[in-house]
Amino acid sequence: MRTRVRGWRWRRNPLRRRSDVVEAWTTVVVALLLFVAAPALGAATAWWGYGRAEAVVAEQRAERQHVRATVEDRTPGSLSTGQLGGQHTYRATVHWKAADGTEQSTTARVPADTRHGDTVDVWLDSRGRSVPPPSDGAEIWQHSATIGSFTTIGTVLTVLLAHRAVRAVALRHRMAEWDRDWALTEPQWTHRRA
Repeated sequence: MRTRVRGWRWRRNPLRRRSDVVEAWTTVVVALLLFVAAPALGAATAWWGYGRAEAVVAEQRAERQHVRATVEDRTPGSLSTGQLGGQHTYRATVHWKAADGTEQSTTARVPADTRHGDTVDVWLDSRGRSVPPPSDGAEIWQHSATIGSFTTIGTVLTVLLAHRAVRAVALRHRMAEWDRDWALTEPQWTHRRA
């Protein structure tokens, strides 16, 4: 039968060493860092990332112009499709009326099931070139959650590695203390001279 004495590192006893006390306090600090500091740091980083992502999206919306354009035809060599927003797309020539009444056209990515004459949403930059739409709310949340998660994971890994290093040093010191004490005690037990 095996018995376990809980809290022996906190109580005074002849077997307790200074390294045991350091290891006990390190365990308390590690627990606080893992269960309080790491999630708090992850949440703060996610909040910061959310604010930065919102600022970037606001910038994108200010720089980009949304127009409803009509698909004219596929551009030559547009058979290769890409992915935009989770759906397959191809390049096509689109046209629309600008605010001043002039006809404008450009090449833009449109959904794969779009046909001639269909109306699509197109985003343009300041030079009139087709650009991807600004990020939406789901992408902002995904971005901030990713930043927060990786910050939390990185903090946890750093704390655990530091704890492992402290335990290794504490073990080395504990063994050195045991060796010193044994060098003093062993001659009394074996009646040999040191």
